[in-house]
Amino acid sequence: MTRQQSFVQPEQLNFKDDGIFPNSPLPLLFYRDAITTDAKDPASIFEQRFAENDWTNSWRDGVYSFPHYHSTSHEVLGVYSGAATLRLGGEHGKNVEVHAGDVVVIPAGVAHQNVGASNDFGVVGAYPDGRQRDLLRGLPGERPKADHNIASLPLPENDPIYGVEGPLRGIWKSAGAKSK
Repeated sequence: MTRQQSFVQPEQLNFKDDGIFPNSPLPLLFYRDAITTDAKDPASIFEQRFAENDWTNSWRDGVYSFPHYHSTSHEVLGVYSGAATLRLGGEHGKNVEVHAGDVVVIPAGVAHQNVGASNDFGVVGAYPDGRQRDLLRGLPGERPKADHNIASLPLPENDPIYGVEGPLRGIWKSAGAKSK
């Protein structure tokens, strides 16, 4: 695999607790055109890069069409084909267009859903240290356990694309994430 010459600096999107979804003080990181997807099996490029940086327990699929979040892990999504509109942050959040080659790092607690996609839309998802994820929908009774889970998560050791030298740790540390 050939590494790209320079880092793609991520856009940072912030979402506040809306009473339904906890969202996060950590910014969601959106890397546009971060990985070239012109391989025969573009999903494998994302899987390999994420695994090299200890974001594992990966899967290939789409993104659920209902708003949801994870309280037991942060999540990275690598778009390996197609395009979609993702609503991030819940009902009053932001719609973001994603395309093949984009990578989205979603802090635990941030709501996300697919609100429209091309027929060939596909993502690889993975989790720091291969953590197991839960699936929460903003239903009554999910919190405060979800809030406790989110607060206890350690800062990932590596950026899922660029490893220890990547921008994730610096950005999230400055936003208040705690180290292991």
